[in-house]
Amino acid sequence: MEDVQYVQSAAAKASVRKKINWYFWGTLFILPEIIFFFIFLWVPILKGIFYSFYNIDFVDGNQFTGLDNYISIVQDDLLLISIKNTLYYMLLGVVLGFWIPPLVAIAVTELKWFQGAARIIGYLPSAVPAIVLYGMWMWFFDAVGPINNFLQTIGLQPILFFSPNMSMISIVILETWQSFGAATLIYIAAIVSIPRELYEAAEIDGASVWQRIRHITLPSIRALMLLLLLLQLITTSQGFQAQLSMTDGGPNNATLTYLLWMNHTAFTDLNFGKASAMGSLMFFVLILLSIVYNLLQRRSEKA
Repeated sequence: MEDVQYVQSAAAKASVRKKINWYFWGTLFILPEIIFFFIFLWVPILKGIFYSFYNIDFVDGNQFTGLDNYISIVQDDLLLISIKNTLYYMLLGVVLGFWIPPLVAIAVTELKWFQGAARIIGYLPSAVPAIVLYGMWMWFFDAVGPINNFLQTIGLQPILFFSPNMSMISIVILETWQSFGAATLIYIAAIVSIPRELYEAAEIDGASVWQRIRHITLPSIRALMLLLLLLQLITTSQGFQAQLSMTDGGPNNATLTYLLWMNHTAFTDLNFGKASAMGSLMFFVLILLSIVYNLLQRRSEKA
């Protein structure tokens, strides 16, 4: 009896040593990445929060100002304008762009021929460099560009794509064109993973294409659609690159998003303390959105 207990105890100790050894070497392998991640991500974040309580002056030195930077943000008229533009930009991204990838993915998976070519063609816009993309679409949207020339040829009035009412819509159109290919491939992968037996049974029962999509495809990718929706909201809430390159926040601040305003505050007004405070506020908002995203992702994995 004692021999059996001794063997069991030795086996348990060996198992514990094996796990400790496994975790030690695993941690050792990822330690450089953890250090790199901390130095180049968390240190700037923590410094940004720290500097948000200071007036940054590279000549006379930094001066502690308490909550003055945060008060200045709240009292600035551009706060409501930038938040309204950011929310409008996020809404347009959902209304105009969110539905295109799943619709294209469903259409591609229903093709009997040329599915591979359709996937490649759909992904090509994502490979276009940003500087080329913005230059190309500025030419498309120009008052004498190809779109307006075509409209005038068929007897229609030209569209002022960079007017206050149309500028944000124009930006969403070009970003949808650029990014829908990658999301489409994700949806295609999800649709392909749906058991074919469900479609075969539906076809035997006489279900139409629309009925198969409505009762099989859409319910199967509903969780993925919700995750990508939240991820898109997180991404568009940080939008500023296209607005900076295409309109620089104009005309009349019509495309001035919150992040673009922060960029102007830091690199145009050289008010780094206030910009740090703006970044800190944005950081905490994104943390909340990320928590919601992770909760939804775990729920979809359990489903």
